[in-house]
Amino acid sequence: MSMPDLQNRPDGRNISIDKVGVKDIRYPIVVQDKNRDWQSTVARINMYVDLPHHFKGTHMSRFIEILNQYHGEISIERMDTILQGMKDHLEASRAHLEFDFPYFIEKQAPVSRARSLMEYQCQMIGSLGESSDFILGVTVPVTSLCPCSREISARGAHNQRSEISVQIRYNEHVWIEDLIEWIESCASAPVYSLLKREDEKALTEQAYDNPMFVEDIVREVTLKLSAVPKITWFKIQCENFESIHNHSAYAQVERKIG
Repeated sequence: MSMPDLQNRPDGRNISIDKVGVKDIRYPIVVQDKNRDWQSTVARINMYVDLPHHFKGTHMSRFIEILNQYHGEISIERMDTILQGMKDHLEASRAHLEFDFPYFIEKQAPVSRARSLMEYQCQMIGSLGESSDFILGVTVPVTSLCPCSREISARGAHNQRSEISVQIRYNEHVWIEDLIEWIESCASAPVYSLLKREDEKALTEQAYDNPMFVEDIVREVTLKLSAVPKITWFKIQCENFESIHNHSAYAQVERKIG
């Protein structure tokens, strides 16, 4: 017995939909690792297509079917293939795919050289219509120390944890590890998951010698990324989670290069 397909029925309201699909699918993916070839992780995935005005709805199950076709092989290199499959199977003119995932890098503490894994939240955002677009994003925790506090205080200066979120477009491969290193170098000091006392001393002194307002951080990251020829666009956001105020400080810069 044939079952009715309500999604394929016509809709008379004459309103097209920009994005329709499924959100927050947890799914294993693989990501290129600069030091170990590949790293396996678990992403939260969003999948969307556009919907012409004459269709009532899209087939949500097909998104999961497409994802399952590439089980164990989902990566940045497969994004265009998956996006094309979404367009074809869902009869869409544009498809969108978003991965949010944790990525781990082994770091050595600055003095003790103690090794530990540091987690960074990353993004891959792809879309495919008449042309393709891809954005790589990372969020990097850092330390920022207030220049004003250091200037006016007889003893010490207040510092805080900050997050620098960067999205880039590029015309040649950029390693996640390199992007994170560039960003970390623009803060008062980096953050580690494991530190000994000698490391705490070194990082505290590094931050004190390198005070940064939130405005300083986004400007420094802007200078750093603007000097990378393969990057064609970037968006930088920094949020300082203030330690002596009941609010955060925030700054943003967006630039197209060339």
